[in-house]
Amino acid sequence: MIPPDQIEAYRRDGAVMIPGLFADWVDTLRAGIARNLAEPGPYAAENLKPGEGGRFFDDYCNWQRIPEFVETITRSPALEAAAALMGSRSVQVFHDHVLVKEPGTSKPTPWHQDAPYYFVDGTQMLSFWVPVDPVTDASLRLVAGSHLWEKPVLPTKWLHEDNFYPDDGTYRPVPDPDREPLVFRVLEWPMQPGDAVAFHYKTLHGARGNEGAARRRAFSLRLLGDDARYVERPGRTSPPFPGHGMRPGERLREDWFPVLWQDGRAAAMPN
Repeated sequence: MIPPDQIEAYRRDGAVMIPGLFADWVDTLRAGIARNLAEPGPYAAENLKPGEGGRFFDDYCNWQRIPEFVETITRSPALEAAAALMGSRSVQVFHDHVLVKEPGTSKPTPWHQDAPYYFVDGTQMLSFWVPVDPVTDASLRLVAGSHLWEKPVLPTKWLHEDNFYPDDGTYRPVPDPDREPLVFRVLEWPMQPGDAVAFHYKTLHGARGNEGAARRRAFSLRLLGDDARYVERPGRTSPPFPGHGMRPGERLREDWFPVLWQDGRAAAMPN
């Protein structure tokens, strides 16, 4: 279902836009995001400082309690598409992420890679970013080829933008791709509801603020393939998943992170 040129673009650039992948699931996702906004989870955050206009809400790790997200993950083409893009026999769910920028929100999403925040590493790690509103200037922006950088980018906290871990030389500073357009090739696409950007956890990405008159709601789904393994980080990860009991080198425990695609077919949801 994913053409070879899109698979090649994903593996070369670390990101590809797939028009209409979730087109049949837009209303379901809108209902799930509305439920998430009305019933936030323990990790919900407001990412604006006092005096900053608009609203920038995000929340994650809620999919198993939101029926619309379960339905989208298990019945949409997401798992099959992820398996093809990653070249993986299996697809494991890591977590979901909802991001809402209301009109008049000037704050951008800072440039970052997802992988350094997470306690998982590998080559088969993929996110889908799916808007449920038309997006132009507030679309996702990604640096082509950054998933292949030798050093990861130092993660920062979104609200205060200070370092997430101690800077011990393991990480490279957060670059500013807009200041060096000859060095960094930025990918971004105008998108319609249900389009999807597939990108690697190690792809540097961010987004502008939403200074237009319409909302920008997006659902992101984090998935893992065959070679993804638990790793330790220099501090508390985000999401933290306390009490997981895993050891470095192990595959993520399937009772918490279910395998929902295996050898070309959907697997049953665990009870």
